[in-house]
Amino acid sequence: MNSMLNNLIALAIGLNLIALGTSRIPSLIRAMSVQGVILGIMPVLMDHHLDWRVIAIAVATVGVKGVAIPHMLNRAMRSANIDRDMEPLIGYVPSLLLGAAGTIAVMVLSRYLPLLPHHSGSLLVPGALASVLTGFILLIGRTKAISQVCGYLILENGIYLFGLLLLESTPLMVEAGILLDLTVAVFVIGIIVDRIQREFDSLDTRKLTALRE
Repeated sequence: MNSMLNNLIALAIGLNLIALGTSRIPSLIRAMSVQGVILGIMPVLMDHHLDWRVIAIAVATVGVKGVAIPHMLNRAMRSANIDRDMEPLIGYVPSLLLGAAGTIAVMVLSRYLPLLPHHSGSLLVPGALASVLTGFILLIGRTKAISQVCGYLILENGIYLFGLLLLESTPLMVEAGILLDLTVAVFVIGIIVDRIQREFDSLDTRKLTALRE
């Protein structure tokens, strides 16, 4: 089971690198949604008793991260008639190199952290840190609002991975709280994206500097 979890986390880390290296927004949304589905099924694999509440959280996570949010982002992308983020503040190659270097660094760092024995061989901590770093790079380095929303969601996936470390001691509180915060945040972000599109006929967040009282 630990090997299966590590394989899934490794796949999620690979999706981080895909998100950093692509200029196509549909590919970025797809990488984010697949990562959300992978993280959503992890609580079921980690719970030895298959508590129905854990299954409910897993289903809700997969539904929100893997279906609902990607659908909303794809609709916003089609409405804005964009499919690429062509002028990032941090280039795609530097972003990819920064993400890869950060992933290697957190892999090394995690070996020196005081983890519980059953977490010592897991990729939960390096996967979580790598996802948080990827989210920050996308938030800071991209100019399109949809790309930045994907960065926020990948960052949240990293926080979700951290929450899985507490699955045995607080089986639902962390995951349910994160999912609730994510849902509220996405609704707020959706309103902001819609306002940007209406005001500027573009999703380039750099145009926000043109706002005046």
